[in-house]
Amino acid sequence: MDLKQIQYFIALFEDGSVTRAAKRLHIVQPALSMQIAKLEEELNQKLFERGAHGMSPTPAGRQMYGLFLPIMRDITHAREQLVQREEIISGSITIGLIASIADGALAESLARFRARYPQVEVTVADGYSTTLIDWVAGGQLDVAIINKPRAQLSLDSRPLLDEEMVLATSAAHGPDLPASVQLSSLTQVELVLPTKRHGLRGVLDSAAHQFDLMLTPKYEVDALGTIVKLVESTNMATILPRIAVQRAVGHGTLRAHSIIAPRLVRHIVRISHPRRPPSTAAEALIGIISGEIQRASRAAASSDSPDSNKENNE
Repeated sequence: MDLKQIQYFIALFEDGSVTRAAKRLHIVQPALSMQIAKLEEELNQKLFERGAHGMSPTPAGRQMYGLFLPIMRDITHAREQLVQREEIISGSITIGLIASIADGALAESLARFRARYPQVEVTVADGYSTTLIDWVAGGQLDVAIINKPRAQLSLDSRPLLDEEMVLATSAAHGPDLPASVQLSSLTQVELVLPTKRHGLRGVLDSAAHQFDLMLTPKYEVDALGTIVKLVESTNMATILPRIAVQRAVGHGTLRAHSIIAPRLVRHIVRISHPRRPPSTAAEALIGIISGEIQRASRAAASSDSPDSNKENNE
């Protein structure tokens, strides 16, 4: 078994087709098939089953992918670090983001990153914090930005930002509420919240539990964009981070109300594997995203201030 065979195996596993994998590797199909056959012979294991929809990995193939993908990422990053000149950052990054960060800061961050580091390829995945934790631990992601979990992590975790969560209501159809509300007063408001699988829901339920409150949402939806649109067009309300509702507040379709007693804060952290530190390129992208999150959060907080609201209403 050599690195080239492992590289061929990973490409076939991910593409599911000899044709696509060979094109990705810039080799002819027979060469790929021959190397996979040699690998199966050496391991005495069948790694793929050929079917009507392409090549499907066997249990042995899935196990091999899980074992060797982190190793190949380590080798790739090591090569990039050795050949990289200070003035030219190149290579590839695989990063994970929770949806609220992806929706609120990713596009602007990638535009800035591309202008500074045009030689770097970027792959972005979004998902639940728990899913991104698993992907970082398994080597599928170089680094991820998540909501800080309550359980202790075995990964390297560094704080990025503490962000206030606000009550959002429709500017046209929402209930008449003051600029600041208490969490206990929301029991009379119809809420649409993320499900209990979502990291943001954990922040809400933890705060409610401390005050012996029970949040009973009318609807539970994990897609934050859908929550925002639903609240815009109904008299329902939601509790989300400022960055998730800032565009709608800026457009005048939502109102943001500060929550007091208790003040709700979510903690955003970046995670990486302690044995696979992020590359220079990954650190640069994380820095840009972190700066964009903080800028957006400050802008949202400023736009929600009493003076700002007064000006918008005049």
